[in-house]
Amino acid sequence: MSNLDLLLKGLAIGLAIAAPVGPIGLLCIRRSLAQGRLAGFVTGLGAATADGVYGAIGAFGITAISALLIDQQRWLALAGGLFLIWLGIAGLRRAPAVEAAAPPRQARDLAGYFLSTFALTLTNPATILSFAAVFAGLGLGGAGSIDAALVTIAGVFAGSALWWLCLSAAVGWLRERLGPGLLVWINRLSGLVLIGFGLVAVWTALR
Repeated sequence: MSNLDLLLKGLAIGLAIAAPVGPIGLLCIRRSLAQGRLAGFVTGLGAATADGVYGAIGAFGITAISALLIDQQRWLALAGGLFLIWLGIAGLRRAPAVEAAAPPRQARDLAGYFLSTFALTLTNPATILSFAAVFAGLGLGGAGSIDAALVTIAGVFAGSALWWLCLSAAVGWLRERLGPGLLVWINRLSGLVLIGFGLVAVWTALR
């Protein structure tokens, strides 16, 4: 396959894995509504970067790393669940921003948004299985060349980032048309749903 074919296939893989709505999608929507589209996009970019990391593990066929992460899946899920609960509680206590934050604080917050979703996405090592299965089905697994793997990984990252860009832009557009009172209630509801996702993850890990 040509590099363009690999890039487009990686793009499709990234879109397919990022698009289903889960805790990361909800977090992106919530932050886009509460803090603006840039906050939502940076949130999604953290997940896209983690997808790229797991995509690299799947593309290069690094079985030792994937086996280690999957063996520790219970503890990673527990950590991720507790993290979701903390994010939900923190979100309930933080009111939606009506005006833009001051630049220094905004930069610090954006870094936190990126790192939080990067870490949260990495607590789901089952994603490696998804990438490995898709890559194997397309003949892009560890047997391919390094160049082919790198192009595919770049496509995965771009596809995932494209999804988060479109989602945050759409929600940001909606944010501008909602009143402050409705934003507060959406903020509270999304915080409760995040806590629910976290409780389910913790319960599943402990079970």
